[in-house]
Amino acid sequence: MSEALAVVETAGTDTSVPAVSGARQFWRRLRAQRAALVAAAVVALLVLVALAAPLLTALEGQDPTTYHPTLIDSARGGVPIGSLGGASADHWLGVEPQTGRDMFARLVYGARVSLGVSLGAALVQVLLGVAMGVAAGLGNRWVDLVLSRVTDIFVSMPLMIMALALLAVVPGSFPRPVLVALIISLVSGWSTTAKMVRAQTLALKNLDYVAASRLSGWSTWRTAVRELLPGLAAPVITYAALLIPQNISAEAALSFLGVGVKPPTPSWGQMLTSADVWYQAAPQYLLLPALALFVTVFAMTVLGDGVRVALDPRAASRLRIGTGRKREARARAAVPGGAPRKEARP
Repeated sequence: MSEALAVVETAGTDTSVPAVSGARQFWRRLRAQRAALVAAAVVALLVLVALAAPLLTALEGQDPTTYHPTLIDSARGGVPIGSLGGASADHWLGVEPQTGRDMFARLVYGARVSLGVSLGAALVQVLLGVAMGVAAGLGNRWVDLVLSRVTDIFVSMPLMIMALALLAVVPGSFPRPVLVALIISLVSGWSTTAKMVRAQTLALKNLDYVAASRLSGWSTWRTAVRELLPGLAAPVITYAALLIPQNISAEAALSFLGVGVKPPTPSWGQMLTSADVWYQAAPQYLLLPALALFVTVFAMTVLGDGVRVALDPRAASRLRIGTGRKREARARAAVPGGAPRKEARP
């Protein structure tokens, strides 16, 4: 209903040209942030590694569950034989202490679990949060009151305590990665999304084009899909990008506490749990999954911040990565005398 032409005023004349598409503007703003582009490349590489885990382990000739007792020194308590944790042409990153399972295979398969759980949980959080927020924003006073109180209850729930309780009572036959993703998504994340979407819906439904659609006889569902969801896309995408690293950290924490993904399914948090007593004898067993978690969470956070700035050009980046000095240099170059000009206050 609101498709318009951008009016560009040049040399005292008005020239109507088609407005630049939102996707093209977003990509142009994102490309201006080098840190976000590097983070996007790192995330893409991690996703590619996770998807290609069977192929990568086949190239190495290993799998994540096979034990290699001949590669560990039982006299020393199960420490891998050789330098760098037993790294060799057959085991690129060495083997696990006590079990002798291949570290590279468990790392790449662990990426599938960590990324799959976090992405699946983020999808459920966004869908449930948007549905609850839009329903509360467009509903009558009682619907808004009930949904808002339910959302407040879930906001106040401590994730770890609720997750520990739920994971302890669910039968072991239920697929553990799916269970962890459902618990993370249903206990946390969606409630904050719902509160943000409700606030945005209350602001958007008073605009002229939304009011016109409702007065024209459109149903609430049609108004939400055709008029409200396009306006909610930017904040929802931004928040979803920031939910993913939080979910990765939550999955790692649950696995570290021993209630997340169960062996022999590999997970980075589970590997950290087993590595807490081997940091001196086999430090690579602790450092490799910790480094993988750090790189993944950091890249996701930087990318989420870049997406937020690209969708809202008025917002400033919270992460000053390699941009502050360049911005200051450009400001000094733009002002004669080498110092940035300060605006005079009245």
